[in-house]
Amino acid sequence: MTKTVVDDCRGVLHVYSDGSIVRASRPGFNVPVHDDGTVLWKDVVFDPVHDLQLRLYKPADSTGSKLPVFYYIHGGGFCIGSRTWPNCQNYCFRLASELRAVVVAPDYRLAPENRLPSAIDDGFAAVKWLQAQAVSTEPDPWLSHVADFSQVFISGDSAGGNIAHNLAVRLGFRSLDLAPVQVRGYVLLAPFFGGTVRTKSEAEGPKDAFLNLELIDRYWRLSIPVGENTDHPLVNPFGPISKSLEAIDLDPILVVVGENDLLKDRAQDYARRLKNWGKNVEYVEFEGQQHGFFTIDPNSEPSNKLMLIIKQFIDTHSGKI
Repeated sequence: MTKTVVDDCRGVLHVYSDGSIVRASRPGFNVPVHDDGTVLWKDVVFDPVHDLQLRLYKPADSTGSKLPVFYYIHGGGFCIGSRTWPNCQNYCFRLASELRAVVVAPDYRLAPENRLPSAIDDGFAAVKWLQAQAVSTEPDPWLSHVADFSQVFISGDSAGGNIAHNLAVRLGFRSLDLAPVQVRGYVLLAPFFGGTVRTKSEAEGPKDAFLNLELIDRYWRLSIPVGENTDHPLVNPFGPISKSLEAIDLDPILVVVGENDLLKDRAQDYARRLKNWGKNVEYVEFEGQQHGFFTIDPNSEPSNKLMLIIKQFIDTHSGKI
């Protein structure tokens, strides 16, 4: 019997009719890596059990100065993506250079081989790794000489934004269980939320969008726990079985989305609800922009503006303003 492709995620992940899975070693797009030496980087294993690594970045001229730590958790619908992909690496170079920060870009287990909550558990493990470095008697000097463990920000792109949200809820205000590491805020870049009821932007979004409805549905089908639907609490923060966030103290959150992103309505609703509950939430919508605009064209005017907004968010919540 000939096996056929049942699901194809951007040519990187193929799921076959017999249940077998084939992953390409490289992304389906060819982008050059812009490594000019102004930012140093290296890989570190943070979870040897699952062979998970993270990539650390720091400005090459950062000797002697303590810098905030900025997590960047990649996207890909929980199914594809990697810290090693050129688009991720190039954006991390920019973040480290322009934010003047130590950037931490962790990998996490991907679906469908590892469905949720694996990715969120791995995000938590990546943050706990930083705590282990902070309390270690023999920390990695590459990191410890420049990292200010009391000034940590956790950002995520798309699926990474979902992980960042779930970490914000799990860690709570001031992340006391991470001491001496202290999270000061979260940056949700077009967070990947879902729900069984379609939003207007999902239903009316263009079929040729970079992240269209067919791909959104495919990612969820492959990543949510077997037998569950998109009202699962990790997918829909406001679903019928989700715990209310009203009584939970949260650190400041910056929510960013493009006007033409099919995820826009969910991001906007997320920010509005949290703000109505008195949370410290900032919502920024970029006119005319689609999903992933800041990594697709990282040198565009909207991408440059976003970098300034993130920098101001960091300065505001690290006590610099």
